[in-house]
Amino acid sequence: MLIWTPPCQLTLSHPQTNLGFMDCMNLISTKSSTCPPQPSLGERSLLFRFGRSSVGWRFEEFLQRKWSSEKRFGLEGCEVLIPALKTIIDKSSENGVDYVIMGMPHRGRLNVLANVIRKELEQIFCQFDSKLEAADEGSGDVKYHLGMYHRRINRVTDRNITLSLVANPSHLEAADPVVMGKTKAEQFYCGDTEGKKVMSILLHGDAAFAGQGIVYETFHLSDLPSYTTHGTVHVVVNNQIGFTTDPRMARSSPYPTDVARVVNAPIFHVNSDDPEAVMYVCNVAAEWRSTFHKDVVVDLVCYRRNGHNEMDEPMFTQPLMYKQIRKQKPVLQKYAELLVSQGVVNQPEYEEEISKYDKICEEAFARSKDEKILHIKHWLDSPWPGFFTLDGQPRSMSCPSTGLTEDILTHIGSVASSVPVENFTIHGGLSRILKTRGELVKNRTVDWALAEYMAFGSLLKEGIHIRLSGQDVERGTFSHRHHVLHDQNVDKRTCIPMNHLWPSQAPYTVCNSSLSEYGVLGFELGFAMASPNALVLWEAQFGDFHNTAQCIIDQFICPGQAKWVRQNGIVLLLPHGMEGMGPEHSSARPERFLQMCNDDPDVLPNLEEANFDINQLYDCNWVVVNCSTPGNFFHVLRRQILLPFRKPLIIFTPKSLLRHPEARTNFDEMLPGTHFQRVIPENGPASQNPEKVKRLLLCTGKVYYDLTRERAARNMVEEVAITRIEQLSPFPFDLLLKEVQKYPNAELAWCQEEHKNQGYYDYVKPRLRTTINRSRPVWYAGRDPAAAPATGNKKTHLTELQRLLDTAFNLDAFKNLA
Repeated sequence: MLIWTPPCQLTLSHPQTNLGFMDCMNLISTKSSTCPPQPSLGERSLLFRFGRSSVGWRFEEFLQRKWSSEKRFGLEGCEVLIPALKTIIDKSSENGVDYVIMGMPHRGRLNVLANVIRKELEQIFCQFDSKLEAADEGSGDVKYHLGMYHRRINRVTDRNITLSLVANPSHLEAADPVVMGKTKAEQFYCGDTEGKKVMSILLHGDAAFAGQGIVYETFHLSDLPSYTTHGTVHVVVNNQIGFTTDPRMARSSPYPTDVARVVNAPIFHVNSDDPEAVMYVCNVAAEWRSTFHKDVVVDLVCYRRNGHNEMDEPMFTQPLMYKQIRKQKPVLQKYAELLVSQGVVNQPEYEEEISKYDKICEEAFARSKDEKILHIKHWLDSPWPGFFTLDGQPRSMSCPSTGLTEDILTHIGSVASSVPVENFTIHGGLSRILKTRGELVKNRTVDWALAEYMAFGSLLKEGIHIRLSGQDVERGTFSHRHHVLHDQNVDKRTCIPMNHLWPSQAPYTVCNSSLSEYGVLGFELGFAMASPNALVLWEAQFGDFHNTAQCIIDQFICPGQAKWVRQNGIVLLLPHGMEGMGPEHSSARPERFLQMCNDDPDVLPNLEEANFDINQLYDCNWVVVNCSTPGNFFHVLRRQILLPFRKPLIIFTPKSLLRHPEARTNFDEMLPGTHFQRVIPENGPASQNPEKVKRLLLCTGKVYYDLTRERAARNMVEEVAITRIEQLSPFPFDLLLKEVQKYPNAELAWCQEEHKNQGYYDYVKPRLRTTINRSRPVWYAGRDPAAAPATGNKKTHLTELQRLLDTAFNLDAFKNLA
């Protein structure tokens, strides 16, 4: 349904079924029956005198004059975006908001940084100097991707307001769920349960808003209980072209904003060459968000004066369109002429306003010449006050023991095996599961689910908020977790025992997500950005499903610190294992994560360095582990928080090991003084007589249990040693060197259940060769190369498994290859 006439239109979806339709109409009717209502003389004068209609245009003109051959993705054609954003922020501040988190693409980003967030102009101008060297570690990023965090006084409301613009890659709309997650976290930490203090603004391009599926995913998170941010203001810079593609080729819907209709968001279409109409619409949009706490869209119908970037020639593909654009006067000039003709301002006042801003830019440009280095950390979008030293360094380079006292382990275990709410009826099958847990605790033993429970519970006791999100995580894909109990007699009555552990514990959030990977992982990444004192985990239903969120992994998680000096401690739990379940439920693609690790396979680090293992963790871009025991899983989760810095943690989690009778850990391995084991060495008969060992098998994860079973069946426990690499990256050079030296007469073989061109082999082999100075070959025992991750035929799966076991224990297997 369309309401109003140009220069404004309002689209409402399905008014007959939209519960908020009458509320919307009542809100709008109280504002005006026309769009825009005639502003007062004072309002029009202020709009001009505050420079709101001039700074956007003059900033772009200044950059073009100084750096005509530089890409900057200018805002020419939609300069009104700057006063539009200021209006939304002002109205929201007036309504009580004191923190605004923003996300936007590259177009107009420098302008927004300068004139909305108020980044120092000289810092922006420095980014154009190709001779300046970066002062911070990492590779950095181009200027139109950088973020910013700034707290200042809002001049209109005279209230403090914090503005954060989240850094983003070139992948359009990828930052949308990240902004949502960060907003949710900031609301959570300040107790803003209704979104009255913290809000988000998302900027979009018309082609991306219509074309990128992540926009749809993000909208569908907007009203979910554990994901809602209580309304986002979306502003679409609708320049009616996508790079070189016309709208008729770019979308099937009438408007680029029609995707927002899936959540019944009101959509305001407004002519961006009419600043007064834009200001009015932005006021109404901000009022809508403040009143109803739902999403709202402002569609700024504008144009793009230049090509996709300043070096691009748009006349190649849109000649007629750009002939018209060349005739268009800039919006500032048109508005100034209108105000002058109506006597609101005079020509000298107009020229004074222009020269005033030009002078500001020139002075900042002169100061920028004094800068000697670029500081990437000056563009940090999510600072963590108090976590690091003043110069941004860790407060120590050590990690305490991750073990716990027996009393704590027992207490957590007792809660995990009980129902801490009276008159609560659970399923009979769950009663048996809880009884089994109780028996494990009595025997001072944990399985996988209990190990996770104890890691989480102990961190909650220490005041660490934990958030576990993903598809079906409350119960667990494999029905092992059961962190949310459901009353069998009362609908929607649930109990989370983890929140009943300690009187003053931190809250535990566990939430089933929508059937989305890209959107939800981006959301959790944003949530983890807000504070280092939280353990935020995303679990894939099956490990290989992470590839639909590959953009978040490739553009944010893997290189985030290198690009933006932004640490993040998010944890990815990726179920992995070749168990005959077919190509789509087997491999979490460990080779992809290992390929993106930033360590050098050909350089042996200084193994004598103090705190070698911690320094390795500090230097890496992320940590990749495949634990073979519940105890080690427990330790690595606790280490994630006890470390003095934050790194993403990738964990390949098991499926069959969740209930494997040998996959158990005794309390003794979890007590004070114990730590995560990067390598678990052979501790059987082979380790007692290492000179007699003929082969040392190195492996990781579940295949260890297949190997030990086969070794026992062949009675080769003294001839073959089996060592597990639990932490794959950073690579444990120091521990593996000791392990290899212990078996001087043994062949070395890497054994994996994955195919040769997948899994860990290509990562481990060169690093292991570097460890031993290439003194021995490293043989391979595993499946042959293949295009698919796994076979779909159970018999073929078992045949392949037996073949790799035969290779692993045939001591003559590699003689002809030497």
